[in-house]
Amino acid sequence: MKNPLKKSRIPDTKVFVVKELIAPYFDKYWHFHPEYQLVVILKGRGTRYIGDDIKPFKEGDLVMTGPNLPHVWRSDDIYFDPENDLETHLIVIYFPEDFLGNGIFEKEEFEDIGRLMKASIRGLSVNGKSNAEVTKMMKKLVQLKGSSQLVQLLEILTYLSHSKDITPITNPEYINLNKESEKDRMGEVYEYVMNNYKSKITLQEVAELANLSVSAFSRFFKSRANKSFSDFVSDVRISHACKLLHEEDIHISEVCYESGFNTLSNFNKQFKDRIGKTPLNYRKEYLDSFIDS
Repeated sequence: MKNPLKKSRIPDTKVFVVKELIAPYFDKYWHFHPEYQLVVILKGRGTRYIGDDIKPFKEGDLVMTGPNLPHVWRSDDIYFDPENDLETHLIVIYFPEDFLGNGIFEKEEFEDIGRLMKASIRGLSVNGKSNAEVTKMMKKLVQLKGSSQLVQLLEILTYLSHSKDITPITNPEYINLNKESEKDRMGEVYEYVMNNYKSKITLQEVAELANLSVSAFSRFFKSRANKSFSDFVSDVRISHACKLLHEEDIHISEVCYESGFNTLSNFNKQFKDRIGKTPLNYRKEYLDSFIDS
């Protein structure tokens, strides 16, 4: 039986690590690590959680994350059923801040890459032409050996440092206060919500899961996620609704209840508050984009 994808630490014998990984589903656990990460999804769909941002992902999703920025690419539920015989595919690069030596990115020759690395503390989404070009470069990197790999990584980072197709992922006010000692607690909360967002979730039950009082948990979660727990649950549900709305044959009311909302009016209001348009208009614009392309 194949195992889910796991992140890889950088061994002492390596400057950085690049891997091409194929497995039934992505590593489903919320986590963070001290390395910078560049990842492109070649196959697979689900929901992406980075810092305080929650969005659907699909093939082509290309993201750079800075050190200790919490994240998880959570595969859709169908990937966890072996009978579906599905697989995911990605290329991921891990590299430390000092992979070329201490202070190197403060030198004049590396200022552009240094700015890119500082910007990645918010997570960076790579889009448009840059997405296609960097994906090609990452595929080539996997095939290279020795010092050629390092040269290719520098070419990728240089290209990204001059790209106009990059957008920050987390909100400007997001502050990462997550601690290694709290990783399991937050991970359990995220996992619980991801597994149960279609049902009613009470603050009491999640506080008990975290072994905190309701008031203590509310303060703890908001300080780490940059949003209240109820807003987090709503964001998870809206993200799922967005994926369902991409399917033309599903009625809006069905999307509402399949995403965990109890009333259509509440769903429509929360969707418009977060996405800026009604579910119906969102679906229409999404489908029209395929006609125009």
